[in-house]
Amino acid sequence: MVRAKYQSVLDLGEKLNIQDGDVKEENGKLQVWGTAATPYEKNLLWDEIKRVGGENPGDIMADIKVADDSVFARHTVESGESLSKIAKHYYGNAMKYNAIFEANRNILSNPDVIHPGQELVIPNL
Repeated sequence: MVRAKYQSVLDLGEKLNIQDGDVKEENGKLQVWGTAATPYEKNLLWDEIKRVGGENPGDIMADIKVADDSVFARHTVESGESLSKIAKHYYGNAMKYNAIFEANRNILSNPDVIHPGQELVIPNL
């Protein structure tokens, strides 16, 4: 029953390819654990847990670790994107595009020129 309630969390974990993940239901409580690639992906999982169960859900215990906390996320550029659009997505603020540009100076020479397929580091702020 609890597992069905949190199915969207489990589906998201699969989509994000959470490593060493497992799920167990015991005494009406769902226990989930695993390792997310980045803090951003861990945040996505927690946001979904809170969306389903409320701010402090008592029917789930989640232990989500992060494989690489040296960056906030990694992003593959898609057609039509800009650094400001990417900054808005990850930080909620388009004006933080320069942080992304500075973190990717090894592959970017101009913040106005990015190409589909480029793998960008989204730095911790």
